[in-house]
Order: sequence, then structure tokens, then C-alpha cells
Amino acid sequence: PMEWFGWLLIHYSASDVALFGARPRFCTVNLLGPPRTRKRVFEKVMEQACNAAEEIGMSIVTGHTGTYEGLSTLVATCTAYGFIQKDKLITPSGARAGDYLLCTKPVGLETLVNFVLTHKKIAKKLFGRERTQRLTEQVRMQTCVGDALTLAGTGCVSAMHDATEGGLIAALNEMADTSNVGFSVDFSRLPITSETQRLAEHFGLTWKQILSMSSTGTLLAALSPHKKDEVIKVLSAQGFGVDIAGVFTESEERLIKYRGKEVKFPRRANDPYARIFASVG
Repeated sequence: PMEWFGWLLIHYSASDVALFGARPRFCTVNLLGPPRTRKRVFEKVMEQACNAAEEIGMSIVTGHTGTYEGLSTLVATCTAYGFIQKDKLITPSGARAGDYLLCTKPVGLETLVNFVLTHKKIAKKLFGRERTQRLTEQVRMQTCVGDALTLAGTGCVSAMHDATEGGLIAALNEMADTSNVGFSVDFSRLPITSETQRLAEHFGLTWKQILSMSSTGTLLAALSPHKKDEVIKVLSAQGFGVDIAGVFTESEERLIKYRGKEVKFPRRANDPYARIFASVG
């Protein structure tokens, strides 16, 4: 959505840095458009980007803006930089058997909010006018900067990952792959909103596709079992929702409890993001 183009550009990259436990400090921005792109379009995006960077204490230090044949729409890239001591670095590969699986923000957040922002007419039919308006205001949840830095500051998480492309399925499998652990997840304890369920019904999605939904802003973390209450208290004080949805295990088996039965967790994500947006025009 163009009204959030610059904000998302900054936060998508800054979130990746914050997930390593480092505070985003600097970034570079490349902003490219078709030959007929008006100057005001570039200015608007850069205003959004500058405001977003300032909010999180990050400086845009260099970049490039230009128009090019062959482009049919605005394209931008952002590279963010942060610094952290090596012994404090957090990666997706640090999950340990016995750690709890912590999840902040709803599963499918990005897909749901961006759908509402770009297809308000259909959204109003599905969710109603008032709820659609509230969902459009949740675009600011599509960032991990605040919750990632808060979690890193507790010193109680051993791994973090965001549920971007491929959603929770892709992110959780990657954490298990790189950490050489398994996990057990309870579907009923995952933060899935009624609106996401309604969107899934409208497009005929399976529960596996719900868990595969692109969900930038949703953060997964491996949390020390001895520090659960302490961390939840810290996150709640900062206004972040928290759900403990499972546990990492020594056995490399990957399981999910769904409708009272424990079944194998999907190994491959089937992200419906492109299908949802392509099918509604």
C-alpha cells in the first residue's frame, strides 16, 4: 500500500537487524520508478521513510533514486545496519530442548492487514465497516523492532525468527533445522484472529495454509522455561501480546496438536499470499 510504502521499507529491514539482538542504527535506500514517475511520488515515499527511521533512532546515510525503462511500478530496497557484541548475537539456530515457543502478534498478520488496506470493499463485506477500519490501523504491527529488542534485552531468549514468507511453518522449520531440535505445537494456542479465520474460509484455505500465511511482524522466539513469567511481564508492560504455543524438544520430531489429535507438523509452507491478492484483482 502506497500510504505505507516508505514505512514498511524501513521496518522490514530494521526488523531483520533487531532479530539478531542489534539495534538498527543506519540504512541505505534505493528508490526506483518507471520513467513517468512524478517527483512528488519519490518525495512522499522518502518522507515516510525518514519519519519511520527517525522513530526507531536510525539514520538514512546514503542511497539512490532514479527512473528506468522496463519498470512498471515503484521498486525500493533498503539495507539496514546494526552493531552487537558477538557473545550477545541471537540467531534462529540457538533454540534448545526445553525452551518454550513464544509468539508475538497474530499469525497471518501481514496477509490480513495488507488485504484490508488494498481491498477495502471486499474486506467490509467480510468483516464489517468498523472492524475493517480497525484492521487498517494495525499496519504498524508489521515490525519486529520493538518486541525483538525488548526480548533481546531480557537475556532470556536463545533464538528469534520472524514469520515472513511462508509464515509460521517456514520460520519454525528453519529454527528447528538450524538448531537440531524438534518441537511440539498446540494449534489452539496460536494467536489466530477470527478475521484471519474468516479470510481463510472465504478463500478456501486449509489450516496448513493459515500457518503458511506471510506474517511480517509476527515474532517467534525460543524462551528459557525458567524465565517465562518474567519475560511475559516485560513484554506485556511494553504493550506486546504474548502466546506460549509449544515447546522445543530433544527429539527432532515435529508435531502439532490439531483438533485433539497430534499430527506431523508440515515441513513445507504453502504461502497463499500471492494467490489471495491475485484472485481478487
